[in-house]
Amino acid sequence: MPQVPRIWGPGIARTFARCFARSLGCRATAAILFTALLGPVGIPAQQSKPWEQIPIPTLHEFHPHQPVRIELKNGIVIFLQEDHELPFVSGAVLIPGGERDIDPSKAGLIGIYSQAWRTSGTAKMDGDAMDDLLEAKAAHIETGGDDDSTALSWDSLKGDAGQVFSLAMDLLFHPKFSDEKLQLAQQQEATGIVRRNDDENEIAEREAAKLVYGANSPYTRQPELATIGKVTLADLDAWHDRTLKGKLIIGIGGDFDAAAMEAKLRAVFEPLPPVTPEPPRHDEFLGPKPGAYFIDKEDVNQSNVQIVALGIDRHNPDMPAIVIMDEILGGGFGSRLFQKVRTQLGLAYAVGGGFDLPYDHPGTFRVEVLTKSVSTVDATKAALAEIAGLNTKPFTEDELQRAKDGILNSFLFRYDTREKILAEQERLEFYGYPADYLETYRAALEKVTLADVTAVAKKYIHPEKLAVLVVGNQTEIKPPVSELGLGAPQSIDITIPRPQRPQHAPAADQ
Repeated sequence: MPQVPRIWGPGIARTFARCFARSLGCRATAAILFTALLGPVGIPAQQSKPWEQIPIPTLHEFHPHQPVRIELKNGIVIFLQEDHELPFVSGAVLIPGGERDIDPSKAGLIGIYSQAWRTSGTAKMDGDAMDDLLEAKAAHIETGGDDDSTALSWDSLKGDAGQVFSLAMDLLFHPKFSDEKLQLAQQQEATGIVRRNDDENEIAEREAAKLVYGANSPYTRQPELATIGKVTLADLDAWHDRTLKGKLIIGIGGDFDAAAMEAKLRAVFEPLPPVTPEPPRHDEFLGPKPGAYFIDKEDVNQSNVQIVALGIDRHNPDMPAIVIMDEILGGGFGSRLFQKVRTQLGLAYAVGGGFDLPYDHPGTFRVEVLTKSVSTVDATKAALAEIAGLNTKPFTEDELQRAKDGILNSFLFRYDTREKILAEQERLEFYGYPADYLETYRAALEKVTLADVTAVAKKYIHPEKLAVLVVGNQTEIKPPVSELGLGAPQSIDITIPRPQRPQHAPAADQ
């Protein structure tokens, strides 16, 4: 989630949890998005498949060019990744603490903070003046926030790197939050709130997460008009002061001299006091109550179906085999879900999914089905059958090898630049993973056997624990959702609460 740091896209945690969370990267999502543009289509079983005859060469050894890691005496960590191919320099400061750490009565504070931080600017230069200067130099300084972190990032041409770095550091250490920019951020956040039920896909994803984690979980915390209205300038200042005491992670990449850059960064960050560790978390993850759930969306002619359960995190030793199983189940065009539900039965525009694998808390098991209203029940039943089939239909050597090839080949694209390797090392540091995690993870994937995949399917796939959420047009879904055989569907209320008007005190003469 939040204002977007350019170096990471839509916020660090969201990027980590979605684009790297599954070993198959964003390939399943790409398949869903691509196939959603096409109608359901059946392919005759006898059709020639020449692509299956294309030989796959042996992959090269995977040894990414690692950045230099420097740990200061106060606990702050710096990563330097020289890359002289182009005359650019980019950097970022990753700061612990995010939306999951704030008072629920002020849900939405991080989104407001991350926007007002940048737009307000500093005492030396307000945000509007900073915009003008950076635009003239084709440079950027951005701020962002997420569930577990906030971030400041910047980039510029090499010749402007010194000035842009100084501006970024001034914003990091000396922001001057503006009441005008606070109100603007609140207005924009309010606009997002009142429109959050416009898109059925956004509704489905949001409410499915609530089924898994609970409506009041820190991981599904939802800003409301009342909560964002309580955010004050004092809240922004207090949050900023709190986060700067944590373990900052600084990453610099591009065309610079490492020794000179290290000296510059030491001069800025070494005088800071020792970092204050984040307190351990004690969140509860109970998983969804099995059954069917329904949200009526009268203005659509299709359904978004979310089949969900509580998953695992990336520390789990079974993760490599689970990732392979995911690929076989719903990882792309050759997956069981795609081949059965879309290709053979022609019941879905798109279908796919598997386990999310966050770094520091259990994720979700989620299969998504996009289908016409009239095929909602049939498509959902077919998807449920494929999920259950992970425990009854034997995996094949062909499936195993295709899954491994797809995942391992994707490493070539996800880690093909020094900038991507730098970003990956920063998140590994952030979540406390070893520096060689990528190499050991890739090696573990190569060693997965059919027996391993069969074992994790029996251990982690429990059809009786699944919750099924359907977002669609009730009048058009024939047969109704009750025909899924999961009991009477429970309706979910997504009404947007309106803030209560303040009660005015009686006049003094009354």
